[in-house]
Amino acid sequence: MMLLPSTHPLSLLFIFLLHSLPPCTAARPVPEFPFRELTVSTVKNYNRFLSSKRGSRVNGLSEIKKYFHYLGYLGSLDCNISDDILNAKLESAIQHYQSRLGLQVTGKLDHDTVSQILVPKCAVPDGESSPTLHATKNYVYFPGKPRWARRIPMILTYGFSPDNSYHHLSLSDIRKAFKRAFSRWASVIPVSFVEADDYGFADIKIGFYIGDHGDGEPFDGVLGILAHSFSPESGKLHLDAAETWAVDFGVEKSDVAVDLESVAVHEIGHLLGLAHSPVKTAVMYPSLKPREKKVDLSIDDIHGVQSLYGSNANFTFASLLESDTSANPAFGLRFEPSLLAMSMFLAASFLCL
Repeated sequence: MMLLPSTHPLSLLFIFLLHSLPPCTAARPVPEFPFRELTVSTVKNYNRFLSSKRGSRVNGLSEIKKYFHYLGYLGSLDCNISDDILNAKLESAIQHYQSRLGLQVTGKLDHDTVSQILVPKCAVPDGESSPTLHATKNYVYFPGKPRWARRIPMILTYGFSPDNSYHHLSLSDIRKAFKRAFSRWASVIPVSFVEADDYGFADIKIGFYIGDHGDGEPFDGVLGILAHSFSPESGKLHLDAAETWAVDFGVEKSDVAVDLESVAVHEIGHLLGLAHSPVKTAVMYPSLKPREKKVDLSIDDIHGVQSLYGSNANFTFASLLESDTSANPAFGLRFEPSLLAMSMFLAASFLCL
């Protein structure tokens, strides 16, 4: 016997409420991130990539295609991602990638582009051609501009999974790193973050996971994909437990160590509704080098999140610029590394893997 849907007023109200909820970016059934293959083929064929042009066949170029396919710049229906030919579709994908990442738009696999490809990143797609993203100025929203739909000022709770933890750092150090990360966003918007007593009832659920953990976004081991989170009001924040997470580079000497607070600040931005920014100094820029610390919100990050939630009553840009930037949790001076320094770093980091 087939059961018909109930027409009780409460049932209809429930269906209406579900329909009116803000969208949440769904997990994508994507292939494994081809980072390890990239580090091998890209280093080996580096000079060949630099001299390649449309129509060129370059050994290892298929891994570049898989990379762009994973990030949403290149569709498998439009382009054969298994061959090593640089065609018009790949050239267009390179241009989109360069534009979204704030690089010089050349359409070629130049030094800066290949160097950027090798930097570990967040798993949230940043393809400019993706229909799921909405850009305003530099900062970028998720589709539909979702945000936490609660009365301002707002309180969001967060908790750490008791079953999916990271045993190479103390829970105390992990909690302190996340508390600092949350405070940076709270300092500029009227949203407070409080650690929940019960993980099961927390708005934001934080955990460390290995490989395929059931959300369609498998982790890939050391470097490559560092973490991922989802748009409001999912509240899921997952980190790759295979990484060497650090809270103090003075203590953690590994060449592949990743700063926990930096990644936490970035992923919290996603949880609040921000997608990836093309501004290199923004914490919402999609990549982070090993042993890099990037925790200070940029002007772009602040404008983006305040357009969703408004400004913290105690925050002003005037006071931000006049204050001692080293003491302000929302802002810091940043300097771009030289091209030579970046080249030396990448060679040292990835040739030793």
